[in-house]
Amino acid sequence: MIGTDIELPVADGVLSGVDFGGHGEGVLLVHGSGQNAVAWADVASRLVSECHPVAIDLRGHGQTRLDSTGPEQYWRDLGGVVATLGWEHPVLVGHSTGGYAVTAATAAGLVEPAALCVVDGVVLNDRNASLAEHAAARTTEAADRLRAMFRYGWEADDDRMRAYVEQCVREAGGDWLNAGARHELVEEVTRRSFLRRGHQWVRRPAIEEIVAVTAVEPGAEVFPSVEVYERLTCPLTIVLAEQGFHASRRDDVRAVVDAAPGRRLTDISSNHNIPMTRPADLAAIILDLVRERAAASAENVG
Repeated sequence: MIGTDIELPVADGVLSGVDFGGHGEGVLLVHGSGQNAVAWADVASRLVSECHPVAIDLRGHGQTRLDSTGPEQYWRDLGGVVATLGWEHPVLVGHSTGGYAVTAATAAGLVEPAALCVVDGVVLNDRNASLAEHAAARTTEAADRLRAMFRYGWEADDDRMRAYVEQCVREAGGDWLNAGARHELVEEVTRRSFLRRGHQWVRRPAIEEIVAVTAVEPGAEVFPSVEVYERLTCPLTIVLAEQGFHASRRDDVRAVVDAAPGRRLTDISSNHNIPMTRPADLAAIILDLVRERAAASAENVG
């Protein structure tokens, strides 16, 4: 894997991450639920010639030992991360849950990005519908589905962990999320999703993490509903997977884009897992944002 493992201090501990190197504008890459920083490796390898990408393991994920105890910590951490990196106006890129994380951190004023890139990670429901959706995510049935599909919270010894990683690689070509991803990348992401605890490996995130982050406060000022986009003033690019979670609601996504200047919608023929399955296309979109910022900066200097 390219990059160097790093630790980034936040309010109550540290987040693990990967600094992919490079020079120029800072680009923070934030993964989705169940993944980790390494999911961005094939995107980052295409960015380092023109910018400086860094990816993090969110709370409860990858090699970050911190867990969430409430619904906002994981996105509030981004303010501390950007401050530690010394970046004033980075480009923030978030996939899936990470898409909401970068949106919320910006909406709350914790980061002032040059631009946001939200990758198949939009929130389209109003507050009431979102509350119902989040409540459904905390049911026993939902937890059982996550355990069955992704083995969240599963504990394994060395042999069982390695066997599971090998199984994920072997089945990647027919998997609904990993089909099209480089097999070595699937292996690296899956391995990083296991954290050593005592004599066992634990598959991150645990169900308790999902329960914590979905226990949203009904009256929260920054809330995972479509109204959050009204709080954004920076340029916003939404990347929509044609076979992704939000494909059937393209008109709603278009409405978010049309609601303010400086926003654009880009479609990609992909499943939901764009960073791993279509890294070249996504890197090209991010590089366009980096170049636009560089051009704007040069214009201001001139």
